[in-house]
Amino acid sequence: MTKEKAQARREHLARMRAEQKRKERRMAFVMWGIGGLVIALLVGSVGFYIVKQEMDRSEVEKKAEAAEAAMLPKVKNFEYKGSQHTSIKVNYTENPPVGGEHNPAWQNCGVYDEPINNETGVHSMEHGAVWITYQPDLPTAEVDKLRNLAATDYMLLSPYPGLPSKIVASSWNHQLTVDSADSPDLSAFIRKFKQGPDTPERGATCSGGVSEVASQAVIPTTTPSAAPTSTAGTDAPIPMASPSPAAS
Repeated sequence: MTKEKAQARREHLARMRAEQKRKERRMAFVMWGIGGLVIALLVGSVGFYIVKQEMDRSEVEKKAEAAEAAMLPKVKNFEYKGSQHTSIKVNYTENPPVGGEHNPAWQNCGVYDEPINNETGVHSMEHGAVWITYQPDLPTAEVDKLRNLAATDYMLLSPYPGLPSKIVASSWNHQLTVDSADSPDLSAFIRKFKQGPDTPERGATCSGGVSEVASQAVIPTTTPSAAPTSTAGTDAPIPMASPSPAAS
């Protein structure tokens, strides 16, 4: 009997252990299920938050763009194609120009105290620069404010004799006239059109070009004719080249 009781006791303990293991497995499954649900809820919440943030940001951007467009009713728009180079002076229709033929060299972006050549300035606008021009007699305080506006990349600033307005901001195919450097239209124009989507050569460099002002780099009005060459049978003497100096 003692052996039978001992055997029965062992079997009972085995059944209790097996039942305990089953309970533990069930509890583990429940815990894993709850954990997975919590994680799914967290991921969903985070995803929803991100999507909502993006939607809110998109709405804010749309409202900002709409407000910016409403601030720029005076912008004049044009349609000039890029990549048209010429080495001579160009008779531009707009004053200052907003596009068209231009010099093969571009004007290095920056602030200039003297007028620059239209042809090199237009090439910089083809690269995405905004060119701010002002009447030479504009008060110094106004010019200083314009200098601050032009102290970033892809900006040109220079005086412009014969300007039709106190200040004119130009980019490729767009132009704005204002009377004050504090005009919110001017800042909005820079934000909208500097490296704008319709820039012919968007992203092209605005350095590595020329830094000379118009008085230092005079662009010819016509293409220089080639020097006449001597031909056989003429009476004119053919000039001889001077000998190179001998090395010492």
